[in-house]
Parts: sequence; structure tokens; C-alpha cells
Amino acid sequence: MNQIKSKKRVADHGEVFTPRWMVEAMLDLVKDETERIDSRFLEPACGSGNFLVRILQRKLAAVELKFGRSDFERRHYALLALMCTYGIELLEDNIAECRANMLEILADYLNLKESDDLYRAAFYVLTQNLVHGDALTMRTSDGKPITFAEWGYLGKGKFQRRDFRLDTLTLSSAFSAEDSLFAHLGKHEIFKPTKTYPPVTVSELAAATPGESSKEAV
Repeated sequence: MNQIKSKKRVADHGEVFTPRWMVEAMLDLVKDETERIDSRFLEPACGSGNFLVRILQRKLAAVELKFGRSDFERRHYALLALMCTYGIELLEDNIAECRANMLEILADYLNLKESDDLYRAAFYVLTQNLVHGDALTMRTSDGKPITFAEWGYLGKGKFQRRDFRLDTLTLSSAFSAEDSLFAHLGKHEIFKPTKTYPPVTVSELAAATPGESSKEAV
């Protein structure tokens, strides 16, 4: 793969794509985490998904190893693996390509058609997890604070969603420092979700509109 799309994009945005061998070497530094289904990864300049695609593929290999004999669990934990990958990208064509690449990886693994509920649920999740915006300003392309959905699998086909603002989450290290004014506080006292949603099924996620939740927040 060519490491640049154009010299102008390099000059304007510093856009250079990481080669496959380097992606593998860097992910091997945190190998155990890349192979844990529910570990969360955020790529703040995700491009077309060089890192996120390989993370998802490693997670799906873990899904197959652990849940390969149960189609129900295999499908739901594969979706959870996707739910635990996040990205931010400044360029609109890159974020669209990244979403498409991630969706293709999941669809190929589960042999999904575009009409399948799980395919449409995954598409919705990717619209929430892969954000067109600027990681430096922590704002979306339309100037809103970047918010990420924290997804959890409750079992029996139910998923839980809570939303958190990125600018709040990035304060974690500062609040945890020993000499911080907030060091005595528990993280639960500071990092509260902006929204919490009722549990949803794959079919309810499939029916959701990008940018909205399939159910009202509480």
C-alpha cells in the first residue's frame, strides 16, 4: 500500500499511512490487550483504519477461539469486539473508508448480508465509534464536543450504552496524579456519563438512525 495519497495532503494535514509491518510491531507491544475482546482502543488519527482493522481482526480471532461453537455468542461477542474500537479522523473520505473497512471485516467474518440486522447494527455502531473530527480540539467536524459511546454486553443478546465526552475522559490522568487537587476523589465522582441508555438488542440497534439512539436516554 502506498503510504501517502497525495503530496498536498501530506503538506496540508501531515497525512502518512503506517505500513503493515509497523502496525503489527506496535500492536505486539500490547498483544494481550489486542486479543481481549472487551479491551477498548482509540486511534486519534485513524485514517482509513490500518490499526483499527488489525485490532478488530485480532479480537475476532479471540471470539472464534472462545465462542466459535455457539453461533449466538459468536455473533454477539463479534459485535462487542467492534463496539470496543474507536477512532477520530480529520478527513471525511478517510473516516468513510475506515468505517467501510471495519464493516467489511466483521461482515466477512460472520458472513453477513447488508439486509441482516447485525450488519445494520454494526453500521450504526461505527457511526458512533468512528468520528469525523479533530482529536486536538476534541471537536467533531461540525464543532460539537466529541462524545463516545461505551458499549457493554449484558448477555442474552442485550447491550448497554453510556456516553462520555472525550474532553472529560482525557482529564483522567491529571485527576489521578498524586499532587492533584482531585487525587482524593474516586473516579466515579468525576467521570459520570452524559447519557445512559436502556439495554438494547441487535434488532433495536439495527433500527437506530445514525446520530441518534434507538431508545431514549435516562
